[in-house]
Amino acid sequence: MSGFLAKKLFEQAWGVVDDEEPPKPGHRRVGLGKVAAAAALEGAIFKGTRAVIDHKSRQAFASATGTWPGEERPDEE
Repeated sequence: MSGFLAKKLFEQAWGVVDDEEPPKPGHRRVGLGKVAAAAALEGAIFKGTRAVIDHKSRQAFASATGTWPGEERPDEE
């Protein structure tokens, strides 16, 4: 589910950046900067979407069971 949502969000975000489809590393006639920008944007959106869905799923689980599935907070160093 998070992959589908992230893909749609990336497509919309890239549409703001450029009218063409997002470049892939295998495309020959595209600049390195454009490939890097597309990869960075796609990575950030996929990672962020996955984190939000994971966290919200844990909140729903905790609401239903009264138990948090994971650590309460990050380890303090």
